[in-house]
Amino acid sequence: MATLLHIDSSVFPADASSSRAVTDAFRRTWQEQHPEGTVIHRDLAMHPVPHITAHAHTAGFSDPAAHSPEQAAAFAERVRLIEELESADAVLIGAPMYNLTIPSTLKAWLDNVVLFGRTAGNAQSVKGTPVTVVASRGGAYGPGTPREGYEYVQNYLSAILADFLGADVDFIVPELTMAPSNPEMTELVPLFEASRERALDEAAAKAKQVAARLAA
Repeated sequence: MATLLHIDSSVFPADASSSRAVTDAFRRTWQEQHPEGTVIHRDLAMHPVPHITAHAHTAGFSDPAAHSPEQAAAFAERVRLIEELESADAVLIGAPMYNLTIPSTLKAWLDNVVLFGRTAGNAQSVKGTPVTVVASRGGAYGPGTPREGYEYVQNYLSAILADFLGADVDFIVPELTMAPSNPEMTELVPLFEASRERALDEAAAKAKQVAARLAA
């Protein structure tokens, strides 16, 4: 049966997080399509992975037989995360925008799983894996908006996930998530609500689409 790797990185709980609300919608629909399947949920806010260290980094470019004890221990953690990614038939990532880019916890996970010669570069062991990213953001950063040039979430994740890893990446983007709590954005609340509903609908539709693709 199919395995979904579900990664959340929002610091907020489900009832206060736009990205978690949408990833939950995807996951629920996925489980309806795969009731006997497996979901691996990695909550990077609750259980952050180690940031990359010199030992973990250098171990990725050297012969395992020559690793020092420190390199071996650090690299074993990377391999565990890489194998988890490689075992997934589909990946779901909640990636809220914090200070124009992704949370540091998600960056730490990416630094661990991007390994040239295995997941990245000429090898690309997860090439073609469908990856759905919920890229929520407090304002509007889409094409034609005044802040278009400050969009570093989709641009960065497209480069890492699609170009480096060779994954098949799609984005769902709930926008204006700060509108309900920011008095200066009150007039934008209807647009936020429409964006949220659209994102929830897209999540359910995308989960069905990916499930059907894997079943074909």
